Amino acid sequence: MADLLLGALALVLIFEGLLPFASPATWRRMFEQMTRLEDGQIRFLGLGCISVGLVLLALWH
Repeated sequence: MADLLLGALALVLIFEGLLPFASPATWRRMFEQMTRLEDGQIRFLGLGCISVGLVLLALWH
């Protein structure tokens, strides 16, 4: 179980690092735009990410 969680964390870090590595200027613009969002909008994005993750996990498992 710990190996699976470590692997999942490694994949998250790889995917999170792709855009800043490949295009730092685009990543910076996106990050600046994200800081301008309201709390409710950020929560909605978080909920969307959680929902997609749960669906993918259910399909994989």
